[in-house]
Amino acid sequence: MPHTLVTPIQMGQILKTARKTSQLSQTKLASRVGLSQSRISAFEQQPENIGLGQLLSVLNVLGLELTIQPRQNTAPQAQLARDSDAPEW
Repeated sequence: MPHTLVTPIQMGQILKTARKTSQLSQTKLASRVGLSQSRISAFEQQPENIGLGQLLSVLNVLGLELTIQPRQNTAPQAQLARDSDAPEW
């Protein structure tokens, strides 16, 4: 099920829910990712401190992926402002 994140706390909640759904303890997840249990706990409680590489590793073990896409239902003026600043991919 897709999730739209607006705050870092939401990422922590998603990670915790996915870990529990996978029936993994923080210790077991940490072992699979190569991190400490305290680091996994910190991810769940203070997700704003997650490094991108570590986040992707945790998501991979949990069978999740990160997708970035344009916002839905964006006001035209706001979209134009973003488009002018957006990198050309």
